[in-house]
Amino acid sequence: MAAHDTTPGKRYLSHTLAEWACSLTYESLSPAAVQACKLFWYDSLGCALGGSRQEDARILLEHQREMGAGGPCTLFVSGLRTNPVDAAFLNSHMIRAMDYNDIYWKADPCHPSDIIAGPLALCEYKGLSGRDLLLGTAIAYEVEMRLCEMGQPGIREYGWHHATLTSFAAPIAAGRMLNLNVDQMVQAIGISASRTCTLGAVTAGKLTNMKNTVDPWATRMGVESALLAARGYSGPEHVFDGKEGLFQVFGHSHHNGQAVSFDASKLTGNLPTGPSDHWKILDCGMKSFPIEALSHAPLTAMMKVVQENNIKADEVAAIDVEVIMRAADILGDPAKYRPTSKETADHSLPYCLAVGLVDGMVTPLQFKEERVKDTRLHAVMDKVKVHANLEFDQLFPKFQASRVTITTNDGRRFSKRVDVPKGDPRDPMTEQEIGVKFNALGREVIGEAKCRQVAELIMNIEREPRVDRLMAAMTA
Repeated sequence: MAAHDTTPGKRYLSHTLAEWACSLTYESLSPAAVQACKLFWYDSLGCALGGSRQEDARILLEHQREMGAGGPCTLFVSGLRTNPVDAAFLNSHMIRAMDYNDIYWKADPCHPSDIIAGPLALCEYKGLSGRDLLLGTAIAYEVEMRLCEMGQPGIREYGWHHATLTSFAAPIAAGRMLNLNVDQMVQAIGISASRTCTLGAVTAGKLTNMKNTVDPWATRMGVESALLAARGYSGPEHVFDGKEGLFQVFGHSHHNGQAVSFDASKLTGNLPTGPSDHWKILDCGMKSFPIEALSHAPLTAMMKVVQENNIKADEVAAIDVEVIMRAADILGDPAKYRPTSKETADHSLPYCLAVGLVDGMVTPLQFKEERVKDTRLHAVMDKVKVHANLEFDQLFPKFQASRVTITTNDGRRFSKRVDVPKGDPRDPMTEQEIGVKFNALGREVIGEAKCRQVAELIMNIEREPRVDRLMAAMTA
């Protein structure tokens, strides 16, 4: 099919995805996919409890109260009632606010759990079951992760943010919760994706509140688009592969002298339809540190060097960090050497390594305002030199190779290379490890009793006829 063809009756990629999503039921999921969905929800709900305490989450909640409350859906922690569109947005933002939720990075990065508050809001709105929620979750992960594989190179490489891709995935997960038919699903994709292209500026240089807002906003758009499509609202069915759709418009871009392109087979090839098929959610990773994904391997390497050699912070003369090109570009630019906000600090390799060295840990405590603005860390950050290693680029994305070499004041050198950070599906976090993370984030927010209740509910969510008990447990 020609890229400019919008002939009535033609089949586009949105039709293929719509037919696939509309055909699925809970019974289509494999037992491993069901377990993975529950574990990612466990991790995401912990992130939401911690995220609720961030300043940007507080601002959004205050704004929501002023705009007017009341509705069938519940916001995490505050319990404020609102409509499903706003509930999807604010709950998604809480999951995202600490940059502590899941990560998948191929040609593009993504955080599929940014989407799943959309299906949750619609489950509460429509009185759907825990099994429905698990299906919506698996669909969100499947489409989002496939979108991250189809760019050659990924859109992040030439200046666009991956929330652009989220706007294609979010309406599919939402639409399945509304039981849209194929045509309605196609329209939902077109409505959402034609409206929500996001500039890479939100993660370039000095970072702002928008870093953690653009993906939740794309999820909000996906939910609203699905609701509109259910009423008969229309959108361009050719939004992927037709005239002036994603492929054609982005195809005008060049990277390293080559025109960019998209491999549609990575999006629609071998889509899972039954329990014997492989579901992409099994390939997604979690974060063991509340920092940008590409920081995990070098931070892991540095912590291992320090622990294995019993190195004290005041003994360190230099920290040389070798990472892939994009990590050096995103995490080691000049703005990252003097972060003044959490948003910049958790995307700053110099800060993360410096505070990890001095404090012996990197947890949400290290991103409180007073710690980020502690000028005593400046001298330590200045010891960190970030270098791009082109050999490591050849291994990415299969491996996130990083090497950290510490030179001590007496001239000794200690080095460690890490290819797979903890939380990668090749070294996954266990349910118990997720529980430790969840309790650390949630204990002071909802209390230990409710933490236990949430864990019990989410790990048995397929038995719940509605999601009401889970939403009640997630309120302070």
